[in-house]
Amino acid sequence: MMIIDNTTQISYKDFLQNRQIKVSENPEFIDFINAGHTFLINNIRKGRPIYGVTTGYGEAGQNYAAFEEAEELQKNLYSFHGCGVGKYLSKKISRLMITVRLISLSKGKSGISYDLLKRFELLLNKEIYPRIPSQGSVGASGDLTPLSYIAAVIAGEREVYYKGEVRNTADVYRELDIEPYRFKPKEALAIMNGTATMSAIGIDSIDKFETILNTAETFIASIYELLLCDTTPLEPFVHASKPFAGQITTAANILRKCQGSQLTHEAFSRYENFHLEKEQNIQDRYSIRCAPQVLGVIRDNLEIAKKWIETEINGVNDNPLIDHIGGKIYTSGNFYGGYIAHAMDTMRICAGNLADILDKEFALLIDHKFNKGLGESLKLNKKSTHHGFKAMQITLSSLSADVMINSVPASLNSRPTESYNQDKVSMGTTAALHFAEQIPNLTLMLSIALIGAAQAVDIRGKEKCSPTLQKNYATIREKVEKLTEDRRMDFDIQKIAEMIKEGAFV
Repeated sequence: MMIIDNTTQISYKDFLQNRQIKVSENPEFIDFINAGHTFLINNIRKGRPIYGVTTGYGEAGQNYAAFEEAEELQKNLYSFHGCGVGKYLSKKISRLMITVRLISLSKGKSGISYDLLKRFELLLNKEIYPRIPSQGSVGASGDLTPLSYIAAVIAGEREVYYKGEVRNTADVYRELDIEPYRFKPKEALAIMNGTATMSAIGIDSIDKFETILNTAETFIASIYELLLCDTTPLEPFVHASKPFAGQITTAANILRKCQGSQLTHEAFSRYENFHLEKEQNIQDRYSIRCAPQVLGVIRDNLEIAKKWIETEINGVNDNPLIDHIGGKIYTSGNFYGGYIAHAMDTMRICAGNLADILDKEFALLIDHKFNKGLGESLKLNKKSTHHGFKAMQITLSSLSADVMINSVPASLNSRPTESYNQDKVSMGTTAALHFAEQIPNLTLMLSIALIGAAQAVDIRGKEKCSPTLQKNYATIREKVEKLTEDRRMDFDIQKIAEMIKEGAFV
């Protein structure tokens, strides 16, 4: 069970575990949260104009609303933002969004009541997840439109995922005898003025991408073996000489996975064997030799992205911020999702680079001019009427283009909105959504690549392969037969893709 209070600090990995959530019932914590809300209420009773509480929103911030209208203002806020479009986010993303928002509001700097925190707990533990359209946020003032669907569900409106079905929230509430929540001043704004959508998508996508990166190292290790490559570029001395952590880790991972192979050239052996081996270059091509440098920078950027996501989800990112201890109300811009936007944009560039190196290495594997005896398109059947992996390469290359085209930074496409009040926005949710879209294509690329590697093992002979490659070969062959005669391969690709998602080849 995860206990939530104002001191809670959670790693992005913790969010991926579907544990029961419990809001702390410590009286000191309850008093701390409610004191912030009381401080806010006392200020608005005095007629003090407070943004989004007794004023309109954004450009309408010059419009004053009386204390008696503060609750109506909150209802109208989530109501007019009910204009999301596009594909619906998954139940998993919806759950992550609720959890992320709960963590932020529990810090006690948003002016909300303890009652609202308990409503978040209820949704999570009853597994009532808002059905949220993916498009409609520019990433400032937070993820207003998608988060309005959480606010509306708390109020008993719109639709939810419940017990495997899409249901009207009102029907589910009646069935469970739950009273719709009535927002107090500031509370709907506190829910919506945050970065939970981009953060939740980022958390989920980063986790999936890390599995892809580990699997890519596995494939590249197989390339070192199957193309009879020299392991000198993987030696620790090389990477200690330019000590980037990701590069060191990647090189060590690939070298470890090659251990026990009788196919690779042992480090430094080419100096002695250069004159003995026909058509043997002293060095391998860049996509092989520089693999630790290519994947290393991806690994380091992955760690930066994790750190930024963790800071974001443990921070307070709504507006205004309420400091009831210091007696101040801060109008500010923590809802701006710049860190998530830049993290996701960088990861999209990393995904493009990963797709590029996979495309190039697979091309070397199937091209008889470069694959050192593996033959034309990895054909086992030498008849001229058969074609081996010719079309599989075309599909893989097509997928690589789909990944790379999706690498233009979203943060550079800030669009002025809302009467030019939101004139500089993060586009963080757009960046996160586009990163998420790269994940399936990378998974399918790796599926084709691994099936091709297994075919190459059939040609080389598995007895000379490393234990790692032999194990992965056996895993693939449990699902996919070797390609002897031309046949459809689409179902085979999907089978291995599912195994990649489950971490079968890391």
